[in-house]
Amino acid sequence: MIGLRKLRRTFQWEPDIPSDYTEKGVEKGAKLSDGFIDNPDLRLFFYATHEMSLNDTLRWVGEHRREMSERVTAIDTDRGSDIEALKDCRLNLLIHERSLNTVRHLNTLLNRSNEVLDNGGYIWCHARTAVLKRRLILKKYPWGVSHLVFALHFMWHRVIPKLNLTKSIYFGITKGRSRTYNRVEVLGRMYRAGFEVVDEEFRHGEFFVLARKFRAPIWDDVPSGSPLIKLRRVGKDRKLIGVYKLRTMYSYSEYLQPYIYEHNHLAKGGKFADDYRVTPWGRWMRKLWIDELPMIWNVVRGDLKLVGVRPLSRHYFSLYSPEMQDLRTQVKPGLLPPFYYDKQTPKTIDEVQASERRYVEACLKHPVLTDIRYFFGTILNILFRGKRSK
Repeated sequence: MIGLRKLRRTFQWEPDIPSDYTEKGVEKGAKLSDGFIDNPDLRLFFYATHEMSLNDTLRWVGEHRREMSERVTAIDTDRGSDIEALKDCRLNLLIHERSLNTVRHLNTLLNRSNEVLDNGGYIWCHARTAVLKRRLILKKYPWGVSHLVFALHFMWHRVIPKLNLTKSIYFGITKGRSRTYNRVEVLGRMYRAGFEVVDEEFRHGEFFVLARKFRAPIWDDVPSGSPLIKLRRVGKDRKLIGVYKLRTMYSYSEYLQPYIYEHNHLAKGGKFADDYRVTPWGRWMRKLWIDELPMIWNVVRGDLKLVGVRPLSRHYFSLYSPEMQDLRTQVKPGLLPPFYYDKQTPKTIDEVQASERRYVEACLKHPVLTDIRYFFGTILNILFRGKRSK
């Protein structure tokens, strides 16, 4: 993947957005060097428009389109069928002029975009994120009124479309033409569609994304935005199980794990460092283990034990050594992971694996006694040593 340097960001804004605005987790994309970009059309487009506003960028595209090859297309559409019609072109660069906020079937549009691009081809798109919209609302209205307007906006554009009972009403009225996405959701949808993000930037009140095709899109899953989610996890004998949790991350966060791991790596305890996919209320729920309460149903069903190794996503599972992958899948995963039993919380993935190895090897010899010992040791650590989730 094209590298991004971590720099402190200086934003450029429209006049109605505060100049001191920052958003957690956003890196300043270093201008991509000629050595990394082997596509002359992308070099021309990227360097010329990298600091422009949206309107100036689109104007530039219209004025310079003839300077680019036939394998570059700028399109203004919200329909996947219009993209599919370009399939024989085998494009190198697809520029989406229309905001992603106005696209009803966004996953279809992105997936079709993937299919018309050659391997390694690029997609450029833009959106107004939820945080940007919030700033605009709070700036536009007087204090008090602005917070009420934002609360109504949040409920209508962020909550109602996610609930099974109400989303048909939302889309029936809006036709999906004025949706609001969090930045994490935009990036997660890109990865689901088979793109790796190579540059992301906030400027002039818009969020711009440049991504490269690296695999085929995902068509056969059903992403969930509801409060109760079912996550695919690796269970005993490497079988995938559905683990129930209360949502603590923004929608489509699960597709973003490779991107988070590459740029943030792992923190103490083996979880992702500075994981901006977690919502503010999600951090509170995690500290109190509220998000894991639905996993009790998995214990009742027999998918999980009360004590055991953590049920891991396929990406996180791939970070383990082959030996540990084989060892940990000999036992059922559990609700309470072994490192809550340890006096010292593991700080690296190697230490997490060592902690799990001690548990699994003991469990294979004495399963019942090991689980009893780990259960009561974990409870004591939680109550008297302040062990907490993050």
